[in-house]
Amino acid sequence: MMRTCLRGLRSGARSSTCRSVPRRLFRVYSWNVNGLRAVAKKGFSDWMKGARADVIALQETRAHPDQLEPGLRKPPRWRTHFVAAERKGYSGVGLYARRAPDTVETSLGDAAMDAEGRVQLARFGALTIANVYFPNGSGKNRDNGRVPFKLAFYRRLFDQLEPARAAGERLLVLGDFNTAHREIDLARPKSNAGTSGFLPEERAELDRWLTSGWTDTFRARQGEREGAYTWWSQRYGVREKNVGWRIDLILASPGALPFLLDARIHPKVLGSDHCPISVDLRPEVTQADFGTGRGPRVPR
Repeated sequence: MMRTCLRGLRSGARSSTCRSVPRRLFRVYSWNVNGLRAVAKKGFSDWMKGARADVIALQETRAHPDQLEPGLRKPPRWRTHFVAAERKGYSGVGLYARRAPDTVETSLGDAAMDAEGRVQLARFGALTIANVYFPNGSGKNRDNGRVPFKLAFYRRLFDQLEPARAAGERLLVLGDFNTAHREIDLARPKSNAGTSGFLPEERAELDRWLTSGWTDTFRARQGEREGAYTWWSQRYGVREKNVGWRIDLILASPGALPFLLDARIHPKVLGSDHCPISVDLRPEVTQADFGTGRGPRVPR
């Protein structure tokens, strides 16, 4: 066993929590950074050095690659890939990986969805990681006007991945799902019953994923743990009081689930209104000679 530390980010101050982990594993992080250039000023590079990650998947990067400093765009010993929205300063996803992915797909085959830069389907040997920034259902007028687009996005991604999931391929779907699944997943479910992110139709869509064979890795390893949130409003004192939502998830396909060792939320890591989440997998998860493992048959 070895000791590893996760460092908090706070304008020059650091806090660390350490725990024992198996020496050999494949560790994947997901984090909505709410602006990659912004979090870079709050210690992101230091956090990366201590995270002991094999893959770090980011959402809401809000930058084109040419807007990133060289050390952030391509840090030493990391392979990177970024997808930007057509609209500047909006959406976007990014990957940092210790090894280059074999392939990366970025299209759902829908022009309106693809224009928002929300998807990376990256294959690492027998494992495919879908890094996704699911849309928020809130409209411009603070209504629920974007819910139909959000649900259409969910369904299109589901349909694209379903043949591979059903065939036993190893997949992780991770990112900011922008939906709290059950009442246990947010601090104030009653007062948010009419809010996008906890609407019945949004929760039903997540139900459909889970009843179709996907597994919420955090619940699989941590059970009915309460107060485990990944996003907090930026209003003063909200995060300190832990008035949050668990809307960042890592889902595992049946093919990937046997390789799952651990799943965690890291609320002490600051720098964004979201915190990172992670899974530890057996290192054989990327090896094609362990079961099937050709990666998802994604339509091109």
